[in-house]
Amino acid sequence: MSEPPPTNSGDQDPQNDRRVLDETKLPKIVQFKDLAVCGDEIWIENNGQLYRLRQTKQGKLILTK
Repeated sequence: MSEPPPTNSGDQDPQNDRRVLDETKLPKIVQFKDLAVCGDEIWIENNGQLYRLRQTKQGKLILTK
C-alpha cells in the first residue's frame, strides 16, 4: 500500500517552511551582568559620543549621555 501525498496541514518538513524563524534575524539578548562584570555601569561609545549605562539598586537601567 502506498503512502498518501503530503498535505499542507503543517506536517511538512520545517526546513522547507518559509515561516521557520531565521536565527540571524532574532534580536541579540545580552545580560547586563555579563557586560558590567567589573561593577554596576558600562560606558558605550557610539558615533563619537560616550554614553553611561548603569544599574540602580532597584535593578533598573539608566542611560545617560
